[in-house]
Amino acid sequence: MNALDLGGIRDAVVVAPHPDDEVIGAFGLICRLRAQGARVRVIVATDGAASHRHSARFPPQRLAIVRRAESRAGIARAGVAPHEVRFLGRADGNLGGYDARQTRALAQAIARGPTPDLLVLPSRHDNHPDHRTVARAGAALWPRCRHRLAYVVWPLAGEPAPPARFSLALGSQCWHMKRAALACHRTQTGLIDDDPEGFCMSPAQRVAFTRPVERFVAPA
Repeated sequence: MNALDLGGIRDAVVVAPHPDDEVIGAFGLICRLRAQGARVRVIVATDGAASHRHSARFPPQRLAIVRRAESRAGIARAGVAPHEVRFLGRADGNLGGYDARQTRALAQAIARGPTPDLLVLPSRHDNHPDHRTVARAGAALWPRCRHRLAYVVWPLAGEPAPPARFSLALGSQCWHMKRAALACHRTQTGLIDDDPEGFCMSPAQRVAFTRPVERFVAPA
C-alpha cells in the first residue's frame, strides 16, 4: 500500500451514494485537495430519506431537506463551498434495483461538467446495494479522467476487504475536523427519536467511520 500522491490534481469529483458518505469515505482527501488549491465537486446521488421511514417528525420530504443541509455543513468543514455540492435526489434505497438503462441515466446525471483529474467513487465491494449501483454507474464516467479511487463504507460481511491501493493519514487536526463533520449529520446520530426502526450510527460505527487513516481501493 502506497501513500497517495496528489501532485498535479487541480479538479476532483467525489461521488457519494447518500448524504454523509462523502465525509465517511473521503473527508481527509478532500481537505488535502482543498489545501493545495484544487477544486472539489461533491455529487450526492440519493435524497437520504429512507433512514427513518416511520418518523412523524421527519417525513421523507422534510428529512431529505435536512439531510442536504447536514451534508453541506459537514463538507464545508473541508473547505467545499455549497455551490460545489450537487444533489441528484434519487430515491434512497432504490438504486439497488436499477437496471442497465437506469444505471446509464444515473451516470449521465453525475457526469455534468468538465472532466476531473481525479474521480472518487464508492466501491463495488461495498455491502450496500445503493453504493454498488453508484460504483457501476461510475465505471462509465469521464473516460479521460486520469486518476480513479474508490472507498468502502460498509464492508462485505464474511469476506476479506479489497486490498487498499492508497492510504492517507489525516493528522490530528484533520481527524478532529472529520469527527466534527460527521457530527453535523445529526439525523443519523440520534436526533430522530420517534422511529424505533430508524438508522442511528452506533458508537462503534462512528469510530469506524472516522479512523485517522483513509484507505482507497481500485474502483473495479
